[in-house]
Amino acid sequence: MKKLVQNGVVASLAIATVGAVLIWGGQSLPSSHASNGIQPTAVALPVAPAANGFTEVARAVTPAVVNITTVMGEKVSDGRKIPDELRDRMEEFFGGPGGPRGFRGPQGPGEPGGHRGGGQGSGVIVSPDGYVLTNNHVIEGAQEVTVTLPDKRDFKGTIVGTDPKTDLAVVKIDGKDLPTVVWGDATKLQVGEYVLAVGNPFGLNSTVTLGIVSALGRGRMGITQYEDFIQTDAAINPGNSGGALVNTRGELVGINTAIFSQTGGYQGVGFAVPTSMGKPIYESLIKSGKVVRGYLGVGIQDLSQDLAKSFGIKHAKGALVSDVKEEGPAGQAGLKQGDVITAYQGTPVEDAVALQRLVTRTVVGMKVPVKVIRDGHEKDLTVTIGEQMDTTKVAKAEAGEADYAFAGVAVQDLDRETAKELGIEGKAQGVVVTGVEPESGAEKAGLMTGDVIREINRQPVKSVKEFEKASSAIKKGDNVLILINRHGNALFLTAKV
Repeated sequence: MKKLVQNGVVASLAIATVGAVLIWGGQSLPSSHASNGIQPTAVALPVAPAANGFTEVARAVTPAVVNITTVMGEKVSDGRKIPDELRDRMEEFFGGPGGPRGFRGPQGPGEPGGHRGGGQGSGVIVSPDGYVLTNNHVIEGAQEVTVTLPDKRDFKGTIVGTDPKTDLAVVKIDGKDLPTVVWGDATKLQVGEYVLAVGNPFGLNSTVTLGIVSALGRGRMGITQYEDFIQTDAAINPGNSGGALVNTRGELVGINTAIFSQTGGYQGVGFAVPTSMGKPIYESLIKSGKVVRGYLGVGIQDLSQDLAKSFGIKHAKGALVSDVKEEGPAGQAGLKQGDVITAYQGTPVEDAVALQRLVTRTVVGMKVPVKVIRDGHEKDLTVTIGEQMDTTKVAKAEAGEADYAFAGVAVQDLDRETAKELGIEGKAQGVVVTGVEPESGAEKAGLMTGDVIREINRQPVKSVKEFEKASSAIKKGDNVLILINRHGNALFLTAKV
């Protein structure tokens, strides 16, 4: 089981065939507002469930939500051995023979009807001829895939394509006139709206739970590379991964993917991949067996208040360009390191994640207007979007704000051999951090052993001598802008002396 600790909460992600589900008021103003002469604003109330609940929606959707069971062989179809880590996570989440954490559900691992060395998840039939949308982690490493419909029919599943970057996958079964769930528009969802989650928790087929949309556009969860999750409070448990999240019209708006949990079970916080992201990926996998994404060719990071001030920007909004691939679309269009991208194709860019979403969804070959701030001045550029390759790396900001500049840091000249070991391509330039004293100013600045300092206050640093010269010019109270290379990715840091 993959675990993520965030703000003291452990996020449990079912990796091998189990995972999560997701699901999705107004009131009048107090009379005192009216007495002050202020007219209360009308608030639209949500559609309440009928007297018999959402029975029609459940009846329409459940026939198309399937149970996916896998057999994990020693070798998968491409000849790779299944990683021991993956197998360990499976055992941890399922709890070994007897089912997840001791619960003996029908067709649990090791149970009659189950499959040795495998597990269970859910999927959604989205076409009458048998295309099933599910999570990548449900079928990852599977040698055999069995898809079971609620009417007890079993089909052998063939993996059409997978996209680990969003944790989605498509499986094909041979059938015709199969029940389906209609595509919905996740962009029209609103926080507080009712949604239903349908799946097979603990192997309990055709389970329906009700909740609301708790939040939209959740990112930075560390679950997948590309995140735009729907957050829900629906009751979700192991086995729901890959199941349907539908609105009150029975339309598919999300694929249940992960949960936050300290126990491995439902605790009221779940996440689903929205269909606004999922449908294009599904269509791309059906068409070509792979996902085609737009590529800009830059490393980006968020702007802190200190970074914004260093670049002469009033508000900490936009995506700071920390690196530019000269041969890439951005480099060809004239973008430079230190530019702040504030708008993309006419859409304001709030932060690095927002820009990433916009770029990856852009059609390859499209000419896109980009607005940047360079040296305090706005500049308009036009970029021809390329196709992202699997080897693309995305720079991530890992350091916090700094209190001091270089107190407690030891550096040495960077040679070619060291640069190669650190994953730095091209000409070796800069000084490598060889030691950082705990609790020192350098550590507070976010510097880490192995970082390569390339610039100080936009001035190149090519040697220890130049580093010492640049450092000595910094006065107490100054804000210092530092460009480093970490694990092959460029990153800006700020420090105050």
